Amino acid sequence: MVVVDFWARLRARGALVLALGLLAVSSLSLWAVEAPERFAGTVAVVDGDTLDVGGTRVRLHAIDAPEMDQSCVTQAGRDWACGVWVTRVVQDRYAGAKAQCTRVDTDRYGRTVARCTVRGEDIAGWLVGEGLAFAYVKYGRDYEVLEQRAMRARRGLHRVSLARPSDHRAGRGGIAPEGCAVKGNVSASGERIYHVPGQAFYDRTRISARRGERWFCSEAAAVAAGWRAARR
Repeated sequence: MVVVDFWARLRARGALVLALGLLAVSSLSLWAVEAPERFAGTVAVVDGDTLDVGGTRVRLHAIDAPEMDQSCVTQAGRDWACGVWVTRVVQDRYAGAKAQCTRVDTDRYGRTVARCTVRGEDIAGWLVGEGLAFAYVKYGRDYEVLEQRAMRARRGLHRVSLARPSDHRAGRGGIAPEGCAVKGNVSASGERIYHVPGQAFYDRTRISARRGERWFCSEAAAVAAGWRAARR
């Protein structure tokens, strides 16, 4: 009985050790799958919210900056290339710096969506806090409070009029950005003419970004950009 009991206990101990070993391996495998992917590299700026970090194309998580072809309207009613301006500010601050990034997702264009820091500074947070980009709450509310503070302080883009970048991108496909109903049309002869709601040919006018046509948020912005009013 003693011998049998000894071997039974030995087998039980072996089974316990095996089970613990399998649990440890399983836990390590799970950690490897769930552990965030981190990478680092030198920053090259593509536009206000897109970077190349050590050769990886990165779309900054949960923010949206003006597109390169996007214009804003100043308080004086002038058209201003704010998309180009934001990109230049980002280049001046971060181009050539060493960034540390954590991957969050991959977008539909194959870009790595990530949070990135330079010298401990969250790039996306700095952009939103300075009014150079907007919190993209559709993909995360990480920077919503920073945007509200920038709005109250009227920093950066919060001092001018512009369509949300997502609305601007939709406008390229012929959809009017919210609050921007003036149609900038290019005639067959190349003349740039704008139409406002209520005019005779407004409903028949279609916007084609490939032809250089665009939407404006005001008549003043259209005139400042070189368009003339259509004959009423």
